[in-house]
Amino acid sequence: MNKINKVLIANRGEIALRILRACKELGIKTVAVYSTADKKLKHVRLADEAVCIGPHSSKDSYLNIPALIAAAEVTHADAIHPGYGFLSESADFAQQVEESGFIFIGPRAENIRVMGDKVAAIEAMQGSSVPCVPGSDGGLGTDEAQNIAIANKIGLPIIIKASGGGGGRGMHVVEEIADLLTAIELAKTEAQSFFGNPEVYMEKFLTTPRHVEIQILADEHGNAVHLGERDCSMQRRHQKVVEEAPAPGITSELRNKIGTICADACKAINYRGAGTFEFLFENNEFYFIEMNTRVQVEHPVTEMITGIDIVREQILIADGQTLSFTQDDVKITGHAVECRINAEDPNNFMPSPGKITQYHVAGGLGVRVDSHIYNGYTVPSYYDSMIGKLITFADTRLGAIIKMQNALDEMVIDGIKTNIPLQARIMKDKTFRKGGMNIHYLEKMLGESHS
Repeated sequence: MNKINKVLIANRGEIALRILRACKELGIKTVAVYSTADKKLKHVRLADEAVCIGPHSSKDSYLNIPALIAAAEVTHADAIHPGYGFLSESADFAQQVEESGFIFIGPRAENIRVMGDKVAAIEAMQGSSVPCVPGSDGGLGTDEAQNIAIANKIGLPIIIKASGGGGGRGMHVVEEIADLLTAIELAKTEAQSFFGNPEVYMEKFLTTPRHVEIQILADEHGNAVHLGERDCSMQRRHQKVVEEAPAPGITSELRNKIGTICADACKAINYRGAGTFEFLFENNEFYFIEMNTRVQVEHPVTEMITGIDIVREQILIADGQTLSFTQDDVKITGHAVECRINAEDPNNFMPSPGKITQYHVAGGLGVRVDSHIYNGYTVPSYYDSMIGKLITFADTRLGAIIKMQNALDEMVIDGIKTNIPLQARIMKDKTFRKGGMNIHYLEKMLGESHS
């Protein structure tokens, strides 16, 4: 390593442990930060140093920029890795980290800022020939007649989205033109409330799309590669439940075409680090929806089919190093499936915090578990309910699904409720086994509305 000898991990849970492991393999010292509720997290115990940065509330700890930078200063860290969630896509955080003399293990602040604004991101992608969903090509103004004209030109149904949004908030589907203006005002109100930005835009609403995303890596020397695609269509209320790679039915020609477009777009915007281009995929066409400027929860499935350690590459890129491989070196082999394991009731999805009284991890060839939990660990009620990820790899998609089914049967987490029964049900589902489900399938399977 040239510049990075000690990394502060500005996160918690499984991704913090994942980052710690990558650092240790590179011979880099680690600093864990934790809230008062997280003192007994596994990565806190394993890190070279640990600093308490505040009470259990996220805003007073993991979202507290001054506390994180102060922790980096007192421990003499060289770099900060934000993981995913929390401040990972905060341009202000990235900027303050760099201005404070530390290396931000992620993209430049200006890239995060552009991609964090959906309208600006779409404009940037259109300028780089990335295929986008037909839409308003910018934020909606206050001219009601013009907004109606835009909707008529796009063609119903359309969807109103918040420019600064995500996670399904501030989104409204409009199927009748008479409902348009009310939907716009409602979306604006929600956008202001949730994201502090009232700007909304309009897109064609694709009725039965799949969610397919492209993983890229880019260094600061003008090199960019794609690592193929993932299918994340098994979603509930816009939250991913199962992810897999490669996506069923995507030919190598189509993969290389869209992957090359994404890699070229990264070069055009001078992007640095790991990133994911998220698309809706319908009738064999890709439609860009957003770019995530961080490591994704589902990155392990890509690692399994390419053999490339994405978190390790993030650190090396931040260290100023050139990508150690080219596009021709990326080979996609076999199939991988990931099930998110959540501490929640599998029937009503209510969170289920509490003490884990017994924990038996699944194992065997082609089985990977990314989790921070252990026997006696107490899952706090203050954070996201995901407590781990179960990943399986096999030569074929069906082989990976069968292996996942067996791994889910083998996994024991007692003392709390988990969604393992739901994941087992999905693995046995005939339609899922065929592959190529659209983003509404899981809610349909569960008997829920996707409106």
